[in-house]
Amino acid sequence: MFPTARLASALLAVIALLAAGSTRAQAPEKFVFITNWLAQAEHGGFYQALAEGTYRKHGLDAEIRMGGPQVNVLQLLLAGRADAVMGYDLQTISAVENGLPVVTIGATFQKDPAALIAHPDVQRIEDLKTRTLLIGQASETTFWPWLKAKYGFSDAQKRPYAFNVQQFLVDRNVAQQGYATSEPFAIERGGVKPMVFLLADLGYPPYAQTIVTTRAVLEKRRDALTRFLRATAEGWKSYLANPAPGNALVRKANPEMDEAMLAYGVARMKSFSLVTGGEAASRGILAMTDARWKQTWAFMSSAGLAKPGTDWSKAYTLELLDSVRVLP
Repeated sequence: MFPTARLASALLAVIALLAAGSTRAQAPEKFVFITNWLAQAEHGGFYQALAEGTYRKHGLDAEIRMGGPQVNVLQLLLAGRADAVMGYDLQTISAVENGLPVVTIGATFQKDPAALIAHPDVQRIEDLKTRTLLIGQASETTFWPWLKAKYGFSDAQKRPYAFNVQQFLVDRNVAQQGYATSEPFAIERGGVKPMVFLLADLGYPPYAQTIVTTRAVLEKRRDALTRFLRATAEGWKSYLANPAPGNALVRKANPEMDEAMLAYGVARMKSFSLVTGGEAASRGILAMTDARWKQTWAFMSSAGLAKPGTDWSKAYTLELLDSVRVLP
């Protein structure tokens, strides 16, 4: 009996070791993603995938870190502090032009939520040529050149935007920039029902809230990136259907976000089809196309925002999206 018992004990030990090895082999991979700002509804799908365990289901131990006014996400990405970050087409093309090895692998927003916001007496964006426009400094290298070229706006009518709505509320001659998903909410709380002109619906071409990684990570962690994209797409689909789980994590990360503000953001993302419109309707959430990137490049080139000869095609890749097809 003793030899038999000893053999059984040895077999159990071997089984335990194999089980432990299997558990280690199946342990989720660490994956760090940094957003472009403080947690908000516009990031909800990422937090939803975290809250509902979708990343873990796809074998990832995901961490969502907030960006903010003093956070340079591309710098952190290039320093190896993140596997991917939230980016923007114009920024990524400019980075590639400067020799930085970054690449966009998916687009959360099919439309840039940038908008011009006016008082309710303004019926057409063309009518803003006689108004004072509050425009942020960063916008001078994004949509402001596009607005000037398309609608004839001038630098003479532009004033600095202080990132609050008080000047707009007290002066009916003022219009301002903003996100269609957020600033109008603060304006409505101030007692004005504004007109919102979504620039993307007027032809402004970039994607927004993109997912950007480095060429090195793309080469070494292609499978992990694909699983991150798939889980994120599933998170966005779930968030737009029932945002409560994601919103709970958003508020935990950023307590200044109240429920009413989050609900407004979700409603506006739906009404403008930011996540589910465009190519996403037929190709799946996070979709991109060569044609759309070419349009963005054409705008940048014509506006003098990029040097002639820049290989803009290096700013993105569609290869991972081929296996990520989560329809809205």
